[in-house]
Parts: sequence; structure tokens; C-alpha cells
Amino acid sequence: MTKQRIAILGATGYGGGELLRLLLAHPAADVRYVTSRSEAGTSVGKIHRNLDGICDLKFSNPDVETLIQECDVIFGALPHGASAEVLAPFVKAGIPTIDLSGDYRLRDVDDYKRWYKRTHPHPELIEQAVYACPELNKEKLKTAKLVACPGCYATSVNVGILPFAKAGVATGRVNVVAMTASSGSGASASKGTHHPERSQTLRPYKVLTHQHVPEIVQLVKDAGSTIEGIDFTPVSAPIVRGILAIMTIPTTRVLTQDEVDAMVQEAFADAPFVKVLHDREPECASIATTNYAEFRARAMPHGGVHVSTTVDNLVKGASGQAVQAFNLMLGLPETTGLEWMGVWP
Repeated sequence: MTKQRIAILGATGYGGGELLRLLLAHPAADVRYVTSRSEAGTSVGKIHRNLDGICDLKFSNPDVETLIQECDVIFGALPHGASAEVLAPFVKAGIPTIDLSGDYRLRDVDDYKRWYKRTHPHPELIEQAVYACPELNKEKLKTAKLVACPGCYATSVNVGILPFAKAGVATGRVNVVAMTASSGSGASASKGTHHPERSQTLRPYKVLTHQHVPEIVQLVKDAGSTIEGIDFTPVSAPIVRGILAIMTIPTTRVLTQDEVDAMVQEAFADAPFVKVLHDREPECASIATTNYAEFRARAMPHGGVHVSTTVDNLVKGASGQAVQAFNLMLGLPETTGLEWMGVWP
């Protein structure tokens, strides 16, 4: 297996650290550079203590020309807004680029401006981006040169709605309440995201205004849905890893449980990381540190479907999904380097 020379840009955060952890063990990855302007010269193990004594890399300032010459694949783990600008030279140079930020997820620049509160710096590149939802866009990812990884919330909701979008029965306004872990807020604490501030409470935030809403709507419409929109309530939860999303999906007609099960089976027949449950509920602990999503759907007696999903926000919701896309881009089995069990309890 030919190893790809890789750089991770913005590798000091939780997402970048998790991506580095996964790629260090990947049989087709040779991580050459991890960049950070603020931590240049610092050893990786000083920031990501789980990698202390395992990874001998040091953070460096990003040198665009060096990276273009010496890398086969670029991963961006940068903040929204900064990512599009920093990654543009690599995209223009034809280097396969995988972006974990929200900068290339939305095809409509007006939607980007509305939800991210900024003007997109490189709208000419957006049409090249493939949204990294393997459960829908697997074939497109195989030939992609610019990949936009879904948001963590979006991943959990996408998995929930996709079977019914693909079947053409999802309609109306989908109602979603999703609870997320503190690691999803990043490594830099603020009053609203600092774990001690949330460790004993549940707190809704960005009610009906979260930036992941338009990418969910975009994806499920791509899948064939006629939904009108998403009414989304995100909730900060007192856990470190995981997202639990609970949603009610209106349908064009009343469905039986057998019909729901058939739609789910068809939608996820080629989705190795979606665990469809029938005898228990999805929960965060059982998928923590893994690239798996748990899913359960119930037909509602008066119409609609009730769905619960869980993902690890840092793995399937971010870095693991990026590696899944990387595998597809290389023509590898999408499970390469990602099949491991979680821990219990």
C-alpha cells in the first residue's frame, strides 16, 4: 500500500489532534507536517498528551510552497473563515484537500454569508467541493479533489434523515433536539463552553440559528427529500464526547414499522459505520472514540418517524469521517484504519 505524504494544517485543536491520532495508525498515511503558527517548534506530545512518546513530530509554521512540493494530501483542521483562505493555494495547485471546517460545505454563497456571518473569500472553488457524507456521496468522493467534511451535529442528523429522504417520504419541517459534548466547542474555553460551566447542567444555545442547519437541508434535498426546513435546538451537555440527536420527521403518508425498517435497510446496506438498533436505544458511551453511528427509527402511529442517533463528535462527526473520505479518494476500502471497538463502560 503506497503511503501518502500528509500535512495537517491547524493541528493543535481537538479535531486536529484526533485526526493525527487516526492517521498515525493508518497504513496508507505518512504524516510529514503538522502546522500551528502559535505553537511552532513545540513537540506534538506537549499539546496532545496521548501522543507523547508516540509521535516525534513538532508543530511548524505552514510554508505553502514546501507543502505543495512535499505533500500528496492536505488536511485542514482550521477554524471557519480562516480555512478557506489557507487551503485555497493547495486546491488551486491540484493537491487533494480535505477540510474539516464549514467553509466549503455550502454551495450557496448567500447561505454561507447568512449563517457564518462573513463573505466567502474563494467562491470560485466551492463548486469543486464534495460534501463528505459517505452514506450518500460515496461515488463522488472517489474522484474528489476538495472535500468538505460535515459538521458534527450535521453528521448525526444526516444519518437520521437520510433513509427517509432517499425513499422520498420525508417532508415538511423536521424537528431536532441534539445534545453535544464539551469537546465539540474546541480546545479554547469560553464562559459558555468551559466544562465546569456546563458539568452540572443542560443548556440550549443557538436555538433555531445553528450554522449546521443549511448543510443538513442541502444534503437531504440532494437525497430526494421535499422537506421545508429544520427546526433545530442544540443543547450543551455535561459529557466530553458524543452527540445524541432526537428528531421527528414528517412523512408524506403514515408508515408501518415494516416499511420504516425496509427503508432503513436499503439506505444503509452499504454503510459500514451505521449500526441500526432494534432492541435498545442509541447512546453516546457505546460509540465513544469510534467512527460508528448508532441509529434507531420508529414509525409514529399518526404519521411521521421518530429517530434517535449518536456519533462521537470528534471521530464520526469530524476526523474519522475525514479519514473515511480519504480512503474513498485513494480507492481503499472506506473502513481502512477505522475499524476498532469502543470501550465499555
